Parts: sequence; C-alpha cells; structure tokens
Amino acid sequence: MNTNQRNRSVIYLISGPLGVGKSTTSKELARKVGPCVLIEGDMLLHMLKNELPLSWEEKLRLTWDNIVALTRNVIRSQINVVIDFVVEDEFEWFCEQIADLDVDLKYMILLANQETIIERLTIRGDLDSLERSLFLMNKMEQSPHVNRFGYHTTGSRPTETADEIVMNTRYDVELNPL
Repeated sequence: MNTNQRNRSVIYLISGPLGVGKSTTSKELARKVGPCVLIEGDMLLHMLKNELPLSWEEKLRLTWDNIVALTRNVIRSQINVVIDFVVEDEFEWFCEQIADLDVDLKYMILLANQETIIERLTIRGDLDSLERSLFLMNKMEQSPHVNRFGYHTTGSRPTETADEIVMNTRYDVELNPL
C-alpha cells in the first residue's frame, strides 16, 4: 500500500541508536510503502574495510555521500526510499542534499529506555555496542529535533512504529518552503 497521495516519492529517514528497532522497523516500513528501496547505511559503511586509509569521519562522510547518491538514483525512478542509519549531525546536510528533488521526506528518531536497549542488545549478542548505543541515546535525547521527530519504541511493535511514521504528519519535513 502506497500512502503517497500526491504521487510523489517519499523518503523515510529512520534514525536512532543501536537496539531501538531501526532495522526491524525499516524492513516493516519498506514492506508497507512499496514500491521502495531499503538503504541500510550500515551495509554501506561496512563496505569501507578497515584496511582502507580512512578515518572514522571520512568513512562516515563517504557513507552519507553514498546514501544520498543511491537515494537520488532511486528517486529518479519514482520509487520510495527507506533509509536505516544513525543520524547524528547530518540531518540538515541531508535535507540540503535532497532539497532540489520533488519528494516528500519523513523523519523519525527511534528511542527506547535503557533497560530495553540492554535487553535487545543482549538478545542480539551485541553487548559490545552497549556503551556506544547509550551514548547515542543521550545525544539524540538532547537533539533539538527529538521533540518533533522522536518516537519511543519501548512497548511498541515494529508494525505500530511503521504505521505511525506513515500516517502521522508530525514526521513530515518541509524541504522546499514556499
């Protein structure tokens, strides 16, 4: 079901720290809003092998450049895009990079309480990521965007979260103000 009422492609940008349900929600969202392409930022990041002479910042910038390039290529075919990646300070930059496109953008920052993150990362066997995830959670909770775009997944199922971003205009981003 494509809920796009103006026949414009929609870019869904799903952010949040590890363990809040970004990947599961993004997959559910991609299923709901087809036709679409799911861009998993971590896959693009992991293509940049450790032996490459790039700093973390360079790898992150290259990953974001690739996300934008893929998004632009897909949009040319009038297909929706779901992006699953941690957005720290890149939100405004990303909006600038796609501002010339005739698209709608929806942005959601997934959040969860500490106990939920610990439980989810434990189940995944990924406790090595716990410190980074809690650091990102704190950073995102301090973000000026969290009041408008934040969504707590504690107690929510991925289908409910996907429905929320599709149906609620609260997550709409105005790219081309008149």
